[in-house]
Amino acid sequence: MFFKIAKIVGVALLVASGSPAVQAQEKFPNKQVRIVVPFVAGSQVDLVAREIGRRLQAVWGQAVIVDNRPGAGGTIGSRTVATAEPDGHTLMITSASHAINPTLYKKLSYDTLRDFTGVTFVNSVPNVLVVAPSLGVKSVPELLTLIRAKPGQLNFASAGIGSGTHFNGEMFKAMAKLDIVHVPYKGTGDALVDTVAGRSALYWSPLGLTLPFIKDGKLLPLAVSTADPAPVMPNLPVISTYVPGMIYDHWYGMVAPAATPKAVVDQISAEVGRILRMPEVVKSFSDQGVIAAPTSPADFNKFIASEIQRLGAVVKSANIQID
Repeated sequence: MFFKIAKIVGVALLVASGSPAVQAQEKFPNKQVRIVVPFVAGSQVDLVAREIGRRLQAVWGQAVIVDNRPGAGGTIGSRTVATAEPDGHTLMITSASHAINPTLYKKLSYDTLRDFTGVTFVNSVPNVLVVAPSLGVKSVPELLTLIRAKPGQLNFASAGIGSGTHFNGEMFKAMAKLDIVHVPYKGTGDALVDTVAGRSALYWSPLGLTLPFIKDGKLLPLAVSTADPAPVMPNLPVISTYVPGMIYDHWYGMVAPAATPKAVVDQISAEVGRILRMPEVVKSFSDQGVIAAPTSPADFNKFIASEIQRLGAVVKSANIQID
């Protein structure tokens, strides 16, 4: 009888405190948290991730680091997270490319819907079509006329093959029926520099990082990619005015490995949502043209699935594919 009782007590103690899995569920986080950003340091999504990470660290009392894993349109960093321990201590803040890549790439080493769970939508980021003043155009119609007068002679920049900026440029090329060459760079910074220098005719850039160049007169903004004007530049036209049906919302969101416990995902989602609703965060982001819009994990999962369908249809119709 003694051994039977001792066994029962031992099992109870193990359940209560001995199992690492149970401990992780009782107290999260219990070690350093890593936020993977599948793009270069200094990119718009990287800056957003660092702001969130800094504030989460203050709340959790645990180190929160941003780990940049750029390359292949975000797929390298995504693979890192898809195979990470699903305990909430590895997260990813990524862009709309997360929903584009399942159709854009012939083969992915992960399944976007099966291997990740949504944590929260983070924000919406309009892309802005910019050109250098030296190009000699001041409007979208003038730009279209110039490109059509020089078929195959001009190029558009992107932050890399498979990036959202690449997709936006290909969408513009296909829907406006343009003969223009894609030139990929290692990140937004390099693409902006070469657009300023006139080595690239145009660039669809995340608005926040481009604003200083626009304010300094180094780049001319011609249109935004979203359905509605950007609040920070309300007089700038939307691209669908000139290219009917063209709409691209360059959003960011947080995901985790698929098997991450629901309680942990819900906790992270609630805390990130609280941060994104802070008045000072809302203002800081809005000054950069970034619109914070946190959601529940369930709503973000539904959104990702719908974006895979919507953006995938554009990829197929434009015949864009990467081996």
